[in-house]
Amino acid sequence: MHNIELHIPEIEEYWYEEKIEKDPNTMSYNAGYDVSYYGYNYETGCIAFPKERWQEVYDKRIKEKRYFAYIKDNDINEYVGYCNYQYNKTDNRYECGIVIESKYRGKGYSKQVLKMLCEKAKEDGITKLYDNFEIDRGKTLEIFKSVGFVIDEEQKWKKIGKEVKGILVRIDLK
Repeated sequence: MHNIELHIPEIEEYWYEEKIEKDPNTMSYNAGYDVSYYGYNYETGCIAFPKERWQEVYDKRIKEKRYFAYIKDNDINEYVGYCNYQYNKTDNRYECGIVIESKYRGKGYSKQVLKMLCEKAKEDGITKLYDNFEIDRGKTLEIFKSVGFVIDEEQKWKKIGKEVKGILVRIDLK
């Protein structure tokens, strides 16, 4: 177990989010999807997050009650990634996400953070939490299952012009 905490960043700390979202090694999992949101780079998966947008994003997170936290490893006194959950109006569900900076992957952070994220969502009255990802994305499914998530449905997406298999996972937080 790591000595980690989930830290709600102030605007002036958004430099870290900007740093990892422009890192092609960290964001490579995100490359090649046919999406159209601000700053997305199809080739690298990176997302531009310039300082001029920090206030807008900060305000939106508060207004829409989006949970967003940096993952801080207190033993090394460094951020190692971030996690979040928010309500998806289109699909009528709460969705979560975890991004671990590439140099910290494979060190056991994801499972611990996922458990903490589920506890926080439960404290906030959320009864189900979802995420989706490519079925062959490393140990992701294994990690989610180990925390109690189950496969809710299989999905397909376009990535780099090809169809890829994905899954939607869900955990009941009652």
